[in-house]
Amino acid sequence: MLKSLKIGLAVLALVATPALAQRTDINVGMVLEPPNLDPTSGAAAAIREVTYSNIYEGLTRFGPDGSVNPGLAHDWEISDDGLTYTFHLREGVTFHDGTPFSADDVVFTLERARGEDSTNAQPQLFAAIDTVSALDPHTVEVTLSQPQGAFLFNMAWGDAVIMSPESVETNATNPVGTGAYRFLRWVQGDRVELERNPDYWGEAPALERVTFRFIADPSAAFAAMMAGDVDAFPNFPAPETLAQFEADPRFSVIVGSTEGETILSMNHENEALSDIRVRQAISHAINRQDIIDGAMFGFGTPIGTHFAPHHPDYLDLTDLSPHDPERARELLAEAGAEGLSLRLALPPPTYARRGGEIVASQLRDVGIRTEITNLEWAQWLEQVFRGGDFDLTIISHTEPMDIDIYARPDYYFRYDSPEFQELIAELDVTAEPEARTELLHQAQRHIAEDFVVGFLFQLAKTGVANVDIEGLWENAPVPANDMTAVRWTN
Repeated sequence: MLKSLKIGLAVLALVATPALAQRTDINVGMVLEPPNLDPTSGAAAAIREVTYSNIYEGLTRFGPDGSVNPGLAHDWEISDDGLTYTFHLREGVTFHDGTPFSADDVVFTLERARGEDSTNAQPQLFAAIDTVSALDPHTVEVTLSQPQGAFLFNMAWGDAVIMSPESVETNATNPVGTGAYRFLRWVQGDRVELERNPDYWGEAPALERVTFRFIADPSAAFAAMMAGDVDAFPNFPAPETLAQFEADPRFSVIVGSTEGETILSMNHENEALSDIRVRQAISHAINRQDIIDGAMFGFGTPIGTHFAPHHPDYLDLTDLSPHDPERARELLAEAGAEGLSLRLALPPPTYARRGGEIVASQLRDVGIRTEITNLEWAQWLEQVFRGGDFDLTIISHTEPMDIDIYARPDYYFRYDSPEFQELIAELDVTAEPEARTELLHQAQRHIAEDFVVGFLFQLAKTGVANVDIEGLWENAPVPANDMTAVRWTN
C-alpha cells in the first residue's frame, strides 16, 4: 500500500511539473573580432557579421537567398526614367535610444555616406545619388544623376544601414540602430552581447539574448563546440573536423556558398608586380586545388576571375591561368625577375594562414621567395587595406557583386585600367538584363586576362550548430549572422 502511494505521488509530481521551457539565449562563435561596430565606417566583414539586421537596418535588406526585400522602407516607386526613387518608410519605428525614426534620418545617412569627408568603405554605393529629400516624415525621395540598375541592391548592403544623427558619433563602440536586438556590452577580446529589443517594430525574435564569442584558433573553436560553450559557429574555422561533427548526433553541419572570392592580391605599385608577365607567372605557379584541399580540406570552388560561381552571369575562366610551373619560370625569365623576393602579409583567417603557406611553397617552386608576416586583423586593415604596405596578401572579398573594386585606382591593390573603368561606368547605367550580362562577361574576362591578382577559390560557408537550432543562414549572400529568425526547437 505504501509502495503504491509513493508511486502515485511520483506520477502526480511528474504530471504537475511544467515542461522545460525552450532556451532563449545563444552563444555564437566567430573567428574575427570586429575592429568597431559601425558598418558605415569600416570595411571588416566581422562588423556586419555582428550588426547586420540584428542592430542596424537599411531601406532594403538581403534575405538568406540573396533576394532584396523591404527593410525600413516597406514600399517604393521608381520613375519611368529610372532616376527617381520614392521610398515609403515604416511608421512607429524608434532607435534603441528611444529617438523616433523618420525621413530626416535617411537623408542624414545618405548625405553622410556620399559626403566628401565620408569614412564609408563602399563609396561607390552612393556615387549615383544626386539629391536626397524628405517629402514628409515617412517619405523620402532619392534622385540619381544617372539610372542605376543595382540601386535597391546597393541600399541593402551593410554599409547603407540607417543611422541617427543623435548617436552616430558613438556607434563604433555603442551601436544604436532600429533592429530586433540592441547592444548590451562589448568585452573586447572576448565577446559582444545583444538583447532583444522590446520596442522592435517587426516580429519579435525568439531569442532574448545573443552572445557573439570571438575564437580565432581552430583548435579552440573545435573544443568550444564539443564542450557546448558555443552553440553555433556559422563560419567554422576547422573544416578538417567537420566529419567528426557530422558523425555526432548532437550537431548539424551546414554547408553552403558565400560571396567570398578568395584571392592572392598583388600590389601594382610594386615595380615587379606592375609587369603583367610577373603577375601571369604567379598565377601559373598556383595550384588552386592543392590550396583548397590543403587549407580548406576540399571545401571551396576554384575561380579564374572575381565572380561567384553560383551567379547566373559567371564565366569559368580558370583555363586562362592553369597550374603550369614551367610556363611560370619562362615568364619570370622574360621579365628579368628571376630570384624575385616578395612580402606576403597574411590576416588571421584559416584560409589565409594555411593557404599562405601553400602559396609560398608553390611560388618557391618557380623561383619566387616570399617573406611571410602574420598580421592581426586590425594590423592588416591598417597596413595592407588602408596603407597599401604589402606585396602579396590573401583575402576573401565577401561583398556581393563587387567586381567594381577593380575600377577604383585607389583601392588597396592599386590597379588602374581606364578600359575597365569605362566598362563598369557603362554597367552602372545599364538596366537591361541581357546587356548587363554581356558587360559582366567582358569585365570578368578583362581582369582575368590582365592577371590583376591570383584568383584562388570561392569560399564555402561551413557551419556547425547544435542540432536543436534552426533559422541559421545556409548561404551567405552578404556577411551576416542574422539572428532574427533563429530559435531553439527543443
